[in-house]
Amino acid sequence: MKVIVVVGPTAVGKTKLGVEIAKRCNGEIISGDSMQIYKGMDIGTAKVTTKEMAGIPHHLINVLNPDEPYSVKDFQTAVRQKIDEIYARGKQPIIVGGTGLYIKAALYDYTFLDTTDDTHADINQKYQDYSNEALYEKLMQVDAISAKTLHPNNRRRVLRALEIYEQTGVRKSDAINEQDHKPVYDCYFVGLTLDREVLYSRINQRVDLMIQEGLENEVRALYHQGYTLDQQSMKAIGYKEWFPYFEGTVSLDEVVASIKQHSRNYAKRQYTWFKHQFDVHWYTVNLDCFNETVEEIYKSIY
Repeated sequence: MKVIVVVGPTAVGKTKLGVEIAKRCNGEIISGDSMQIYKGMDIGTAKVTTKEMAGIPHHLINVLNPDEPYSVKDFQTAVRQKIDEIYARGKQPIIVGGTGLYIKAALYDYTFLDTTDDTHADINQKYQDYSNEALYEKLMQVDAISAKTLHPNNRRRVLRALEIYEQTGVRKSDAINEQDHKPVYDCYFVGLTLDREVLYSRINQRVDLMIQEGLENEVRALYHQGYTLDQQSMKAIGYKEWFPYFEGTVSLDEVVASIKQHSRNYAKRQYTWFKHQFDVHWYTVNLDCFNETVEEIYKSIY
């Protein structure tokens, strides 16, 4: 089974490329973005529009409400099911997205350590009085390798690493290192790249366009529906930055500046992840003639 995988940083042109490749190879697209799974989060996630789909079937978009949990393991199961279904229709599966860990879990022999729902509750209660900094320091003491892969403010994942260690006695980093992490499919990784300054300019322009398209109203609607930063979905870039604004502690200009900065930082992390985790064939996007980029990539794959 060949699976085409289009990766790269935000705002580089992955959505457009995925559709163009799908047109040429009778393909269907599976979203590899961990936030486009949620309904009502369209502008801030740069979710593909019906017009942009150009008649190409897209999967794993608008599946869950923002308060429904969604794990890497859930994504792995869903993607593998979609790959099988697409092949059964005689079509070419194409994964398009920027969430590196999710894509790796779906395509590699990535085994998850199981813990119980009771443990999830226990771990949250046990550390409810710990600040993010104190919690991160606790993880550093028991599993420094895992801690160094996480941001101290990513409380959910820090808790998850602690949970694995406390229930199983095995450090998450050791468990991961013992796995072979070999692809379970014949994958061709297409990586899109641009000069960094050009990419950062495109990111800034994209955020400005999101504001013009009504991002504030989109997030405000979710805020008034009762969604909070405790939900995984609301931790997404483009959403989490608005909560202090709605509470009157930051200005609109500060919100926009934060979204741009966080998006640029995320793009840098995406490059680092893809370069170290996958055997990527990198292509510089020709912004003046995108079709040339499409044809070059298509010929390389086939």
